[in-house]
Amino acid sequence: MRKQKQHGMQDSHWKRELGEDGMRKCLRVAAVLWLVGFLSVARAEGQARNDIKSDAAKVLTAGEVASQPPKAAKDDPNYSISPEDLLTIDVWKEPEISRTVPVRRDGKISLPLLNDLQAAGLTPTQLGTEIVEKLRATIVHPQVTVIVAQMSSLRVYILGQVTRAGAYPLVPDMTVMQALSIAGGFTPYANLKKIYVMRSENGAGKIFPMNYKEVISGRKPEQNIPLKPGDTIVVP
Repeated sequence: MRKQKQHGMQDSHWKRELGEDGMRKCLRVAAVLWLVGFLSVARAEGQARNDIKSDAAKVLTAGEVASQPPKAAKDDPNYSISPEDLLTIDVWKEPEISRTVPVRRDGKISLPLLNDLQAAGLTPTQLGTEIVEKLRATIVHPQVTVIVAQMSSLRVYILGQVTRAGAYPLVPDMTVMQALSIAGGFTPYANLKKIYVMRSENGAGKIFPMNYKEVISGRKPEQNIPLKPGDTIVVP
């Protein structure tokens, strides 16, 4: 009987130790699983924060690019002088000739020794070359610099059968189609096949026809010409 009790006590002690060991193992496993899960969540949250920062940086960069002002036309070497522009003309060592002059509505300027000189339609470099050639008769080796001090003619005009006819600012590389898009569309009476652009170059008038339907269909994209200051788009 005593041996049976001893065996029973030993079995109970063994089972208790086994239960405690099992419990400790379960706790260790649970702790490991919890730690792994915590690290996974932390890693995911960190990656999410990095993604948010990356996206924010991309948005900021895009905003910075979009907010950059367009290049001023007077900084463009191909800028064409137009009526009502203000030009600063500097002739080296000739203060009597150097001055700031307006371009008249007829496209010409007036300078001492030269009288009237065609300026509209030329670039500042071309006008400077013209002045140099004319000054050679009175000045030895003239050096001339022409700067567009003020651009008063950076506008285009849209007339005729459009919703909002009038004068509009000319932005760099603006085309006829782009200009028409800001005029609010056409009236029901517009003749889209007979649109044309009027332009004054070197004192002469030019006409550039445009068939809106042919351009928008892609058949004659060359009719969608870049506009110049002072151009007038007519929609009959």
